[in-house]
Amino acid sequence: MTTELVREELHASVSDPASASMNFLNEVSSRFPDAISLAAGRPYEGFHSTDDLHRYLRTYLDHLERLGLDADQRQRQLLQYGRTNGYLGPLIARMLAQDEGIEVPEQAVMVTTGAQEAMVVALRGLCAGPGDVVLAVEPCYVGFTGAARLLGIEVVPVPETADGLDPETVLAVARAVRADGRRPRALYLVPSFANPSGASMPVPARRRLLEVAAEADLLLLEDDPYGLFGLDEAPRPALKALDTGQRVIYLGSFAKSCFPGARIGFLVADQAVIDRQGRRTLLAEELSTVKSLLTVNTSPVAQALVGGFLVESGCSLRTAAKEKIQFYRENLRTLLATLERSFADQPRVRWNAPDGGFFAVVDVPLTADESLLEISGRDYGVLWTPMSFFHGGDGGRRALRLSCSALEPAQIEEGVRRLARLVRDRAEPR
Repeated sequence: MTTELVREELHASVSDPASASMNFLNEVSSRFPDAISLAAGRPYEGFHSTDDLHRYLRTYLDHLERLGLDADQRQRQLLQYGRTNGYLGPLIARMLAQDEGIEVPEQAVMVTTGAQEAMVVALRGLCAGPGDVVLAVEPCYVGFTGAARLLGIEVVPVPETADGLDPETVLAVARAVRADGRRPRALYLVPSFANPSGASMPVPARRRLLEVAAEADLLLLEDDPYGLFGLDEAPRPALKALDTGQRVIYLGSFAKSCFPGARIGFLVADQAVIDRQGRRTLLAEELSTVKSLLTVNTSPVAQALVGGFLVESGCSLRTAAKEKIQFYRENLRTLLATLERSFADQPRVRWNAPDGGFFAVVDVPLTADESLLEISGRDYGVLWTPMSFFHGGDGGRRALRLSCSALEPAQIEEGVRRLARLVRDRAEPR
């Protein structure tokens, strides 16, 4: 007799609808391959080719040779198990200083297998007891909430406004959690061009949030995958760049600036950790034990690819990404302008106008759920993401997220026109 398992007896993350949303979107895309996907938040594929891989590897090997590593040492660094926290700390620390004004020692940098692993490592390391919870912006990137569910960590939502998180709301939620006998350990947010909302916090709110974090004894998990891609050159400093009290753990990724196939992210945790004997270390060094039990170490070959990219760019992503920045700016402008034209005759349809990033949110006069997405892909040839995927409760049921990052401008225009036909045909009566 073959073994049969009861699905309900598996961990909740296996069947949790929110955690399964990324798999659902991939499955829908594969079933409707001819549909224009305004759902995918991946970067545009025209910026890199497989030929780049050889060049980046060669550049990084040359870099190691200049550092004084002999041939055996260079080979060993790429082909053997490596240092748990990775080899790119010096290059990433230099990049952060040049591009973001973030000054941290290289020992505060952990190289991870994508930013997703950085989230898991941070969550597992910070939340030690049953009363420890994390706060998170809502709507929230499903990768973070899914990681918390996987670890059995409660996520307490903090509702987002059109201008991102309101610091006073954060303070009120943190105080309410403490009054309930639980300990809020950290707050997760994307302060610049958030996924999914596209919202971005004004600089005064960022400064006030750091004050609130100190008042509420919170760490801030700042996720910054889109900060490069503003519509203009207005200063939008990372929270970590404003952080004078080591309240911010910074989560970064090379998926958008380099390419996602390398699966290289990083975590910056320069907080001091003191043991009972008074010995001091950095949080990133302490978290290496958690990472070692997840992935042992991040692929040294993948690190070398990104290392070559960094060396080639002089450790400045802003310099290396100039063409990408212009492309994504044009795409977002195209998306917003096409929404204006395509929905001019549908006053019940509204959308936000982010000042950067990959995403916009559209409110529609119908339930934007998985069933409608099936109809949209099959009958109208366009895919999008239900905003309900990013809410823990019943929020977002009549809204959808559009992504403009992976397409040419003409495809964005046609995709929005198809979406407008769907909404026009299926709008619920007033």
